[in-house]
Parts: sequence; C-alpha cells; structure tokens
Amino acid sequence: MSSLNTRQIAAIGVMGALATIATIMFAFPIPATSGYFNFGDVVVQISALVFGPVVGALAGGLGSGLADLLGGWYTYVIPTALIKGAEGYVTGKLAGDKEGRTLKKTIIAWAAGAVLIPVGYFIFQSFLYGVPAAAVEIPFNVFQAIVAGAIGIPISLALKDRLDII
Repeated sequence: MSSLNTRQIAAIGVMGALATIATIMFAFPIPATSGYFNFGDVVVQISALVFGPVVGALAGGLGSGLADLLGGWYTYVIPTALIKGAEGYVTGKLAGDKEGRTLKKTIIAWAAGAVLIPVGYFIFQSFLYGVPAAAVEIPFNVFQAIVAGAIGIPISLALKDRLDII
C-alpha cells in the first residue's frame, strides 16, 4: 500500500468527522439489539464514491467507530469500525476512478458495499444476542443502506464532477 497524500489525509479527517456527527446526531435506537438506525452510512458512501477505497474505509471505519465510542455503544465500536470500513473499501474499490464511471457502476458499487451493513451486523449480533434478536434489526439495516444510497449517490456524483480527485 502506498502512502497517503495530503488530500487523502485531509479527506479522512473531514469525512470521518462528518460520519461521526451524522451517526450521533441522527441515532434512533433499536431495543432488541441495542443497535440504532443512523445516517452515518450516507457519509461512508459519499467518502468511498468521491475519494476512493482507502479514504472510504478509513473515514467510514474510524468515523463510525468513534460515534459508537462517544455514544456509549462500546460493544459495537470494533465491529462497527470493521463493518463500515469494509463497506467504504468495497464501495470505493468497485466504483473505481471517475474516468469511465457510469451511474450503473456507481449503483453496483453502492449495493455491494451496502450489503455488508445488514450482513455484518446480523453475524455480530447473532453471536451477541442470538439469531431471533439479530433478525429484528435486518430491516432497519437494509433501510439504512437504502437511505445511504438514495442520498449518498447523488451527492457523490455532484461532488465527484466538481472536485479534482483521483
């Protein structure tokens, strides 16, 4: 892995902070699993689609994990960092650079990254709370992933066209 450039480091800091804020400010608890619905994935998707896989992974993982730490969801800090980091990496990797990227490729990249949200949390919560409780959260996580794409894709397309990135 090559070293990060100044723009990438700045993007990780800014987008990670935005992911933390979007997660904490709009957190709606799900009692069955102690998880919560939030808008942090919008920022994770924007980070990955605009800045690529490394920034998407680091901003998404660190920002979302920090939100769990600051919000008191200590059990979720590491799983969230891994799940959101993987989401950001996969989305950014599949989206590729802006040369030759189509809306279809962007949607496929989002979908591949977004599927990691319900799958990752279901696996983690199955061990923690059991399969029935973990299954309760699946629709919330799917909805969270859909919202992330519905908001994140148009914003990322607008930003990507206007920024000299990648």
